[in-house]
Amino acid sequence: MTTTLVHAAGSPSAEWWRHAVIYQVYPRSFADASGDGIGDLPGITSRLDHLARLGVDAIWLSPFYRSPQADAGYDVADYRDVDPLFGTLADCDVLLERAHRLGLRVIIDLVPNHTSDEHMWFRAALAAGPGSPERARYLFREGSGEEGELPPNNWTSIFGGSAWTRTTDPDGRPGQWYLHMFDTRQPDLDWTNPEVRDEFESILRFWLDRGVDGFRIDVAHGLVKAPGLPDWDGDASMIEGSLDDDGSTGVGDSGPMFDQDGVHDIYRAWHRVLAEYDGDRALVAEAWVEPLARLVRYVRPDEMHQAFNFSFLTTHWDTAALRTVVTASLAASDEVGAPTTWVLSNHDVVRHTSRLGLAEPGSRPNGIGAEDEQPDEQLGLRRARAATLLMLALPGSAYLYQGEELGLPEHTALDDDLRQDPAWWRSGYTERGRDGCRVPLPWVAEAPGFGFSPTGAAWLPQPDSWATYALDAQRGTRGSTYELYREALRLRRDFHLGSGSLCWVDSAHHDAAAPVLAFANRDVYVVANLGTEPIALPRSETLHVLLASGELTRSDDGTILVPSDMTVWGRLG
Repeated sequence: MTTTLVHAAGSPSAEWWRHAVIYQVYPRSFADASGDGIGDLPGITSRLDHLARLGVDAIWLSPFYRSPQADAGYDVADYRDVDPLFGTLADCDVLLERAHRLGLRVIIDLVPNHTSDEHMWFRAALAAGPGSPERARYLFREGSGEEGELPPNNWTSIFGGSAWTRTTDPDGRPGQWYLHMFDTRQPDLDWTNPEVRDEFESILRFWLDRGVDGFRIDVAHGLVKAPGLPDWDGDASMIEGSLDDDGSTGVGDSGPMFDQDGVHDIYRAWHRVLAEYDGDRALVAEAWVEPLARLVRYVRPDEMHQAFNFSFLTTHWDTAALRTVVTASLAASDEVGAPTTWVLSNHDVVRHTSRLGLAEPGSRPNGIGAEDEQPDEQLGLRRARAATLLMLALPGSAYLYQGEELGLPEHTALDDDLRQDPAWWRSGYTERGRDGCRVPLPWVAEAPGFGFSPTGAAWLPQPDSWATYALDAQRGTRGSTYELYREALRLRRDFHLGSGSLCWVDSAHHDAAAPVLAFANRDVYVVANLGTEPIALPRSETLHVLLASGELTRSDDGTILVPSDMTVWGRLG
């Protein structure tokens, strides 16, 4: 047996965010207390006991700010207030108090790249006209063409179509254009304006004073644009998380609208703001940046504390690819002294239970509809459980998306007429978007709406098949996905795996080309079988199985066999 050390052990007493498991709550789909079919803050508070029992360390709340909801709250009209859909500031205070009493930290979303077109700043900008200080907070420009009838440049929106919308002057004539890298109702801010910077530092302090433990920064790689806003012939999109040939180095080309060096000055300033407060407050970057050498620049010691590892999320169910991305991720993070932050699902991607059930397991379609390839639900769940055990055994921090502890699949048969994601219509009805992973959770199998709402209402319909995934159908059931997550989180905590080390183990029971990943983290030995045939665990009196993502078998001589698409944790010694 040979081993390769790729990451040295840390301290179990290190800052909490270095090894935490953080659970993403998408407020409109988690739990509804009011009965209107849309999740809310009192609903979240009522279910915090579930998250404490599950064993996570913190929660991250997607936006609950006042908003016209053109993009499910990522179009913010007031950063210092709660939208009535979700409750009140008082409800937020109750949630924070209850979470902290249960030992849960709370991270909230911050959306600094753009505001809503209903934000008071943007309304003032439209009213003030060209050349005004109000317009200088956003990216207004004169059009090109003989009479300004064409957009200022050729940039396209992430949601499809032009990234520019033309205004209408008070006299009815066409006016300037404004930039929106997302929906037309989400105008981009101009971060070269000191007033914008001062405002967001004030927003940070507002929420820190209320007791939040950190912020997840939406589109953290956006904000700063290249001077002159030059034309670019690339496609503006969320990248695929690819690696360079050596797995770690190189210079990314995200275009003139993303990953500009100026963003780092902003985050250094924010780091100083958080340092004014006690309790290890944290900044988390949602930065679709490649390669990893560029990504880890966001988590240098004086900038953010975590960055989502999208290269891991987008890696296919392939042994060599997973080993490469894990090794490269740890090496890149170690270069700047930051933790690697693993993630498999979130509110923007098809759930990994379904991605792993596709003919190309791990591929990342932009939504799945009834007319698209349908995932193999059982195979996808089997692989998803194995992938989760693999992820939770890795050193660093990890994020879980609501409902994955239940094994929820994507809603792949959602009626297209019910879709609410703006990507659906802005793409010309070619990309079904993100609604399928945002369907309200099932809590009680026999209740109307599966217990999501006291009235049974739900803003998106839940599949009938979700009764088998409901929490009450899984709690206390041996082998259920919920109980698998609970036990994995307990063992991860008991063995301090988040602050541990990783040594790849090239064992004698398989050759180098076999579809098996094996590594040790502290006293835990991990084997993931991605192949089609069972593989044998090493025969040793000192190896005791702690947890498996499915049922293990034995050979005639008593050797423990790991079936295909399964991960096992064993204790060494």
